[in-house]
Amino acid sequence: MDSLHKKIPFNRPYMTGKELFYIAEAKFGGALAGDGPFTKKCHQWLESQFNIPKALLTHSCTAALEMAALLLDIAPGDEVIMPSFTFVSTANAFVLRGGVPVFVDIRADTLNIDESRIEAAITPRTRAIVPVHYAGVSCNMTAIMDIARRHGLKVVEDAAQGVMSRYQGKSLGAIGDLAAYSFHETKNVISGEGGALLINDPELVQRAEIIREKGTDRSRFFRGQVDKYTWQEVGSSFLPGELTAAFLWAQLEEAEFITSARLESWDYYYAGLQPLAARGLIRLPTIPDDCQHNAHMFYIVLDRSIDRAGLINYLREQNIITVFHYVPLHASPAGQRYGRVVGPMTTTVEVSDRLLRLPLYMRLKTQDQDRIITAINQFVK
Repeated sequence: MDSLHKKIPFNRPYMTGKELFYIAEAKFGGALAGDGPFTKKCHQWLESQFNIPKALLTHSCTAALEMAALLLDIAPGDEVIMPSFTFVSTANAFVLRGGVPVFVDIRADTLNIDESRIEAAITPRTRAIVPVHYAGVSCNMTAIMDIARRHGLKVVEDAAQGVMSRYQGKSLGAIGDLAAYSFHETKNVISGEGGALLINDPELVQRAEIIREKGTDRSRFFRGQVDKYTWQEVGSSFLPGELTAAFLWAQLEEAEFITSARLESWDYYYAGLQPLAARGLIRLPTIPDDCQHNAHMFYIVLDRSIDRAGLINYLREQNIITVFHYVPLHASPAGQRYGRVVGPMTTTVEVSDRLLRLPLYMRLKTQDQDRIITAINQFVK
């Protein structure tokens, strides 16, 4: 198939070339369960690279968020403020503890939670705020942390898409009390499935280790701090196997290279689609001056006059795979059953109906991007 007709997938997982070697090393080293040598390497890298007091690998970002809900002692009726434009795990983690997701609208520029709407959603039952850093672009964490301090609330960063992104020089995940990363195969740095809980409040570190290890103080036992380990509190098996950590270690070693390469592709899209944006037919992503993003995704927000479903189908006919993103949680059956809404959700609904994600992955060729840009122009015309 010639280059003009070959399929351009939405995502293509990237391997550095060392993953299988490290997996074999883990196998022959005799450590396949969790918290082996590669897990420890990953922990140390995350803590030093992002200036985080404690990082703990989990088997998914969902697991990290569920750990956060346990650490905050979320109980039935407790309220947690978050955007509706996010993945279900953001809400599910707290609903599992009986918590109530309180949905507020997003900003039209970054598509992050609208910090100006948070205080109106606070009640005596509010326990936490969960900002979601959409597309690896930071929320206004200065305002959010100020609100949290004034009202005595905890902040859990959903930084699933934010590995290697920064806000005012600080790494995403290093700002709130707790944070969660994702290493799912659709993310920049991957391990197939996988995630990490980041703990910035030192008082929560020991409990986090216990909750992660089925509610036991097993980690303290292996450090020689107790002579036997026992069941301490409610927990679960949140840690990943060592083969997953070995795979992730190969990715972390090249995290800067991966980020740089993705940024080049992101910038190429931005320049190539600028003429359509200038005509008001699409809106391009906004990156505030105090944010350094990681090129996790490139999306466009279509003008109301453009048929998104028609464009997706047209691109598919050209062997180009594009996707829309979240269906707002507040409009879903579970969102209506477990959560509540504060204020209008105008931007959330509009963005959900008009946003289109373009292919973006390592080694995406510029000629393929040219094909995509040309096809979008042809449909719009």
